[in-house]
This record gives sequence, C-alpha cells and structure tokens, in this order.
Amino acid sequence: MAPAIEVRDLHKSYPKGVEALRGITFSVEAGEVYALLGPNGAGKSTTVRILTTLTAASSGSAIVAGLDVAREPAKVRSRIGYVAQSSGVDVYATGREARSRSAELLAAFRLDDAADRLVRTYSGGMKRRLDVALGLIHRPEVLFLDEPTTGLDPESRAALWEEVGRLARGGLTILLTTHYLEEADRLARRVGIVDRGQIVASGTPEELKGSLRGDLVRIDLTDRGAVARATAVLAELEGVLSVLDDAGTLCARVEHGARSIPAIVGGLERGGFTIAEVTDVYLQATGHRFPGDEAPAPPGRGGRG
Repeated sequence: MAPAIEVRDLHKSYPKGVEALRGITFSVEAGEVYALLGPNGAGKSTTVRILTTLTAASSGSAIVAGLDVAREPAKVRSRIGYVAQSSGVDVYATGREARSRSAELLAAFRLDDAADRLVRTYSGGMKRRLDVALGLIHRPEVLFLDEPTTGLDPESRAALWEEVGRLARGGLTILLTTHYLEEADRLARRVGIVDRGQIVASGTPEELKGSLRGDLVRIDLTDRGAVARATAVLAELEGVLSVLDDAGTLCARVEHGARSIPAIVGGLERGGFTIAEVTDVYLQATGHRFPGDEAPAPPGRGGRG
C-alpha cells in the first residue's frame, strides 16, 4: 500500500536567502500517527503548510492521500483536515454551528453540553477540541495537527491527547507537529526529529530514546535581559549537565527532560525569574553543541522517517 504522505527532498526558501526547509524527506503510512518533533523555527509548520497546500515548496515533491500537492491542490484539500496552531473557530458562533455531523462530533469531543453556547465562552481546551472536530467534519483521509496543545493547561492537554488517541485507534492517518517530547512519545508510532529544516533522526520513540544521549530543555524568560543571570543559576542545579544561551532562549542539557523540568522551574522561580514557557525536545539528534560536547553523529540522518 502506498504511503498516505510521502515527502521527498522538500525545500522552501524565502527572500533574503532564508531557508526554512533544506531537503526534508519522510513518509507516513496509512493509519499511522507520525510526529514531527523539534524546537520553534525548525521547519515543522512550514512542512505542514506545504502539505496542506497553503504555501508552495521551492523544490522537491509531496504526495498526500495519493495526490501531488503542487499539481492537484483542490483535490488534496478535499481529502485532508487541518488544525492550525491558532484557533480558527468563530468565537461568535455556537458549537452546534459546525453544521453537518455536529451532533456526532460534539458528543465525541465532549462538547455536547456546551453546544449552544457562544464559542467565546469556551475554555482554551474546549476551543482546541472544537478545532479538531471541525477538521473532521468532512471525514478526511489525513488529519494535520500543527502543535495542537501549545498553550493549554495540563488537564486540557491530557484531554486532547485522549481524543487524538481515540482517532488514531480508529485508523485515521495523523501528522502532528510538536515541541513537546512527552506528546510525541505518547501519541506517535514514529517520530521525525526536525532541526534547521531537515529530518536529522527518525524512528519509534523507543528507538530514539535508546540511541540519543540526553534531552534538551528550552526555557523562555519573560525578561530576556535576565538570561545571563539565569544561566548561572541553572548551571548550579542538580541534573543539569550544561547550559547555553541560544539567541535569548536558555537551553539546558539534562539526562531526562520530564524529570528535570520541575527542578529547573523551581530553581529559576526561587531566583526571582519569571518563565514564559518551558519545552523539552530530543537533544543529540539536532546537532546543537554544548560546552565540552563532542560533535554528535545522529542516527537516521537522511532517512525517510
């Protein structure tokens, strides 16, 4: 059976020589959940925008649901669902105004009790579940979820994970992008790690965790002028192997991201720093260098994913 998504040597350049994608290649089997995992600016959303026909590639090819996205964009759009990073729902509509299949989907996403309320009264998690429901209205063959849980509280994130898992068990092909290590680990059968516009490693979550040394925790402070002082605080915390300033974002290498984040947050808050966001991503595959590190030899470089 042909892959549901097949991407080969995809490039995307913008004016002034900015390269968003530098030869990204991967494939997604029908009925599979595949995650593109990487930091902000790695090229994940650009890839999704090309696959959903919202922007054109500079070169390379992309096939979705058996159709060439460049040659048959209208047919591609009829076969896919797309949930963008920002909510696209009309906040002055009601949940029920999703029209056809509304009752079925509202019930499935546990929104039926709020179906007749204005969307502007919904919580962030409810709006995201409605976004996904809208992406399924026309029974797509492939669903694209671009960072679906960014900005949600832990309870709302867990609820959306549950819904995505249910869709996956139903056999829907899903491509999701995320910078949350735990999200990719929990939802995806396979993961492609994206950095600087390329897939630098790919495999099952277990394969990647077994072959990569350490996690990268990225911390954005509300006051970027405090990064130098915060770096010194982080360097003293137990479990933090090394720290660098990546253009105003703190990057700490740790043995285990999920276990280290509470200590990092607590240490910074005790030091008087206000945190805007903390995320964890796989480290060694991205090729980021830390003081004292040897240059990594990422597994799966150039693989199809």
